[in-house]
Amino acid sequence: MTSVRFDGRILLLTDDPVLLRRQLEGDDLLWSPAVALRDDISTDEITPAWACYHADQRLGDFAYVGLACRGETPVLEGTVRRGGFAVSVSGRRRGKGSSREASPYAERAAGIRLVIAESFERIYRENCQNLGIFTSTDFDLLELVLRGQPIPLERFTGGEGPVGRGVIAAGGLLPYSKARLAGRVSPASPAHRPGPMTLAEKIIARHWVVDPARGHVGVPAVRPADEGFVRADLRFSHEYVTPMAAELWRSEVGTTRVRAPDSVLLFRDHLTLLDQVMPLSRKAEGLLDLALELKRRQEAFAREQGLTLYDELPHGPNALPAVGSEAICHTKVLERHALPGQIVVGSDSHTPHSGAIGCLAFGVGTTAICAAWLTQDARIRVPITVLVRVSGRLPGNVTAKDLMLHLLRDPLVREGGAIGTIVEYAGQAVEALSLDERATLTNMAAEVGALSGIVRPDGVVVDFLVGERGMPRADVEQLVAGLASDPDAAFGAILELDAGALRPMVALPGDPGNGRFLDELGARVAVDIAYAGSCTAGKREDMDMYARVFARAAAEGARVAPGVRCYVQFGSQDVKRYAERRGYVELFRGVGAEVLEPSCGACINAGPGVSSSRETVTVSAINRNFPGRSGPGQVYLASPYTVAASALAGYITAWDP
Repeated sequence: MTSVRFDGRILLLTDDPVLLRRQLEGDDLLWSPAVALRDDISTDEITPAWACYHADQRLGDFAYVGLACRGETPVLEGTVRRGGFAVSVSGRRRGKGSSREASPYAERAAGIRLVIAESFERIYRENCQNLGIFTSTDFDLLELVLRGQPIPLERFTGGEGPVGRGVIAAGGLLPYSKARLAGRVSPASPAHRPGPMTLAEKIIARHWVVDPARGHVGVPAVRPADEGFVRADLRFSHEYVTPMAAELWRSEVGTTRVRAPDSVLLFRDHLTLLDQVMPLSRKAEGLLDLALELKRRQEAFAREQGLTLYDELPHGPNALPAVGSEAICHTKVLERHALPGQIVVGSDSHTPHSGAIGCLAFGVGTTAICAAWLTQDARIRVPITVLVRVSGRLPGNVTAKDLMLHLLRDPLVREGGAIGTIVEYAGQAVEALSLDERATLTNMAAEVGALSGIVRPDGVVVDFLVGERGMPRADVEQLVAGLASDPDAAFGAILELDAGALRPMVALPGDPGNGRFLDELGARVAVDIAYAGSCTAGKREDMDMYARVFARAAAEGARVAPGVRCYVQFGSQDVKRYAERRGYVELFRGVGAEVLEPSCGACINAGPGVSSSRETVTVSAINRNFPGRSGPGQVYLASPYTVAASALAGYITAWDP
């Protein structure tokens, strides 16, 4: 293939719902810079969570049905597929949020073969390539499409490294991966002389795959823009992704066994509480049955391949629906599996959670996790590292979540300057954080748009591995030796933050980057729901924060405000046992909060804590508040302290220690 032609219409994803409807009804809209395209389109909008219960071509009927345009969702089921569109166009940062490959899969199933945007989020763009969808930031291509002219392949491979060009030419990642294992293609390894490297670059260099067939791994040095593959120490996926990946495996790989199965983990954590909140109309459409089928298909693949599955809790009497999970995947990977210096890949955008322990952890899509089962490695283009150095000490009611909401409104981040980078957190304030609070920073590197987030492993990490996992101290100290950026390592950017100048933050509905200091809100914002949970805020340290606020309230005879529904959800059974030992469960219930078993739950519109109307206001400790993410209502993001204090007050407010 030397050129490609796109026979079909062009769909401009405009901010104006009227213009979007006109196109869906048959009018063709010519693009010009005067057309206001939607920016920051999230994968939650391309395919809402409920649409992802489909794992086949039926997904094409749901492309863009969650797209919010000035408060409206103008795209109806099946309209994109019926419209005969081949090209989809939007503005900045397309594909924000979840790593769900169901989104580009739905676009492809709806007929979209080319996506043009001002900029792309890394995982979304990579998922498109892996599926054979062309991507470009060149709006001049639209004229060639309109003329029906063939477009040279170089217009899509220019600027790509050898792997990107190979994947595009091969028609996707899986055929390219099979060719690598067979020795038909072999991207050259970096040949740099040893020199100063960042922490992430050191880890990548140690894991660089030189020869996948013979297992040769490691090069002296890597530099930004080097492209190739890295050996993964751990690969994990959950029931939203495993079934589609398993189907790809059976169709593209066949009866081959998963490589190194003891380093593959599967999780039933996303949809365990779905039955409690799915509307009856959706159940009548068979969506709950589809969600349960995802669970069964993951269980079958685990049995076939002999893989570890962290499952749902046992069913109650009379085969009642599951009441929760063993753990949210990110929580369990950090608690029990990830180690400093490792590379961890997972089928979720918040995989960087484990970077708190000093490993390089990053999210990949469905095709990439399937390829990783085959090759035990993952595609990478060495990113630049952005150093976020936080000096001083955080005030008593300011947390890592507040720090992240502040970082997300930094101009560099807001304008997409950190997309695809690695964010290394350092400085006095970061060194003073617990492992759990560091995990909040690395977890929300996903909201930055980064490949990953990482913190240098130090005494906090050593004490955790010795105390919680029982590893010999000498072994752990040897493990972390040398895992630090060199003093003269090159960073793409350095952001300096003063922890002492921070105040409690809140992100206004619509985007985690809509950060404000809480005292800038002005008028009181009454809340209907206070949600305290998720991988970001369901850790032990988060439970400590909720308990500090609620303990004072209990001592003063106060309770959750009338009319407010408050939920506290654990990130894992380990966290639940910790809370039980410290008396937190009784405390939470005593002030009127409902305690929930581990599950992704409300964070993905699949558990108690979701809204049911546009007017519902939620203050939430989750990581993102894209439209529709936790129901149709308005979601304000805040720290554990602020969520607990707001539940008691009935309006968004900071906790006064």
